[in-house]
Amino acid sequence: MVAFLKDPSGPPLWEENPEAKDVVHIETEKDFRKLLKKEERPILMMFYAPWCGVCKRMQPIFQQAATETKGKYILAGMNVHPAEFDNLRQEYNVKGYPTFCYFEKGKFLYNYENYGGTAKDIADWMKNPLPPQPRTPEVPWSETDSAVFHLTDESFDSFLEEHPAALIMFYAPWCGHCKKMKPEYDEAAELLNKGANSPGVLAAVDATVHKAVADRFKLSGFPTVKYFVNGEEKYTLPSLRTKDKIIEFLHNPQAPPPPEQSWEDKPSHVSHLGSEDFREAMKKKKHALVMFYAPWCPHCKNAVPHFTSAAELFKEDRKIMYAAVDCTKGQNHDLCKQEGVEGYPTFNHYNYGKFVERYNGERGEAGFIGFMRSLRGRDQEKVVKKKEEL
Repeated sequence: MVAFLKDPSGPPLWEENPEAKDVVHIETEKDFRKLLKKEERPILMMFYAPWCGVCKRMQPIFQQAATETKGKYILAGMNVHPAEFDNLRQEYNVKGYPTFCYFEKGKFLYNYENYGGTAKDIADWMKNPLPPQPRTPEVPWSETDSAVFHLTDESFDSFLEEHPAALIMFYAPWCGHCKKMKPEYDEAAELLNKGANSPGVLAAVDATVHKAVADRFKLSGFPTVKYFVNGEEKYTLPSLRTKDKIIEFLHNPQAPPPPEQSWEDKPSHVSHLGSEDFREAMKKKKHALVMFYAPWCPHCKNAVPHFTSAAELFKEDRKIMYAAVDCTKGQNHDLCKQEGVEGYPTFNHYNYGKFVERYNGERGEAGFIGFMRSLRGRDQEKVVKKKEEL
């Protein structure tokens, strides 16, 4: 009920699903503390966010486990994404969603991690709870069966001396865009690195390990792809992400087009925020629509002029803000992760700093303007209703 009153137009609530009747739904920190204090049975708490895709997929599984273990254990769910739960997330180390915490007699013992994702897995684990199993370590790219040449601080210069034309991908193992690009790069290398008449070779450097080389080129993000001729850096190529584009480039190396002026540097009424000022800026606005984006993303580029026009229209309304966060900037990575950004662009609506809902409407000017007008219309209706009640 509390969640509904805060946002009656928001997405359907988990607790309203009749199939989730055996899950204990917690809405406030006070209720959470009360449950821990009074409940004698073991508790498995699922901390989640309403927009989180993994959470949505886990909910029916968690519901089934709650029904199967009813009476023996308590399976509870709590949306801890709103800013009011910042301290609670910190206390239980909730850095992503969902996070499962196991309690006995009010004390936190373990996270449920890496024991399987079925209702039976959860029910079996509750009978014999154990600490999280260590994840199977990911095999480094350099140790896989890849045709890509993997370079080190020591081998980098000599490799360039031996290969007059080389494309080098600087990457970080944790980087999602690098992971997406790797299979494309591997496939291109199968053709280019093994062919007798290849116009160039493909190599890669793990910038988190071989820092001397990475520092030399002052990398600002990952992946960074550079083209070298006779040992000298010639081009940085931000748009080479697919097998076909990589092969096409090496057969006909051309200078990339000059970089466009960044959205951030163009004058507009969009507020460009980062980790250092995001929270403070959000607290001051009744309605903030935030676009989390990557400068290279085609869908983002298409949305930018429409989003900018909408911001221009509402520039005089001090309660409204259209804001943008560049998620490719290193200092914004954690912020984008915390706000549930899993793809670009992502649009979130905030009310005085609290996440309300994800905007999934039309990405044209009419959509962005209509969304904000509907919010202001509801605000006006509330004011009129209050006056009538008086």
